Amino acid sequence: MGELKALKARYEPWKNLYGEIEDLGILYELACEVQDESQDGEIERTLEDLRTRYERQNILELMGGEVDRNGCFLTIHSGAGGTEACDWSQMLYRMYLRWAERRGFSLEEVDRLEAEGGIKSATVKIEGDYAYGYLKGESGVHRLVRISPFDANARRHTSFASAYIFPVIDDSIAVDIRPEDLRVDTYRSGGAGGQHVNKTDSAVRFTHLPTGIVVTCQNERSQIKNRAIAMSMLKARLYEYYRQEKEKENEKFAQEKKDISWGNQIRSYVFQPYTMVKDYRTKVEIGNIQAVMDGAIDPFIEEYLRFAWNQVHA
Repeated sequence: MGELKALKARYEPWKNLYGEIEDLGILYELACEVQDESQDGEIERTLEDLRTRYERQNILELMGGEVDRNGCFLTIHSGAGGTEACDWSQMLYRMYLRWAERRGFSLEEVDRLEAEGGIKSATVKIEGDYAYGYLKGESGVHRLVRISPFDANARRHTSFASAYIFPVIDDSIAVDIRPEDLRVDTYRSGGAGGQHVNKTDSAVRFTHLPTGIVVTCQNERSQIKNRAIAMSMLKARLYEYYRQEKEKENEKFAQEKKDISWGNQIRSYVFQPYTMVKDYRTKVEIGNIQAVMDGAIDPFIEEYLRFAWNQVHA
């Protein structure tokens, strides 16, 4: 039933679009026959709406992977740059949350490690159709250039943060985790939550010994809930690991474990001496940096999907 629902969701918008294009063609022909210019405005508005929906459906056709339709986990890590980098991590984290909110996706913060000036790391679960498919190309190092608000001499600083995206795995995909391969640690949460959080070992850390993958969850007050979320994250991480291993693309795996500094960035965000966001893979550039930081990152996402599709089908 789930597969049927997915197929209908992919097929029916094209069917509806095709029918509306035919209807618009008939309206245009009638207007031409009777030379009725009063229909021009409606025809132009309808055409623009159809063009927008066509482009949206075309993007969905680029996401045919096994888990592209699933939700995802987004993890942000600060890199080189100290306090400035922690502030940049928080800005980047907010950018992705704003993007997800604009699309009506649901958000659940799973883990957060605060630091002076911002966050050292944070993980959020994003649920919505094609959340992983849209965001999978965002994994990598993001570079910030600006006049630091933490520098009394108002000097220009360069900071780095990494984003890592991995899919939420549902029950239809089996990921085998042997008990003997898993180390479980519990500890007291260091985040917000009141006295209960500080007095009980509710936070959970899973370490998968064969791969070295570590996941943590301290968002919930219940250790049982934190264990369930951590296990979901671990399955997602292992799925991504084994998938990329099978495809012999291990050099692209675990982008957040690369050196988060010069030479590894996928995108630069420049606030001074000019404003520009540039993606190094697709060469897309946007001058309105404030809009980007408020979540307007669809041009980068969509162009990367086209770029990745062309790479595969070249």
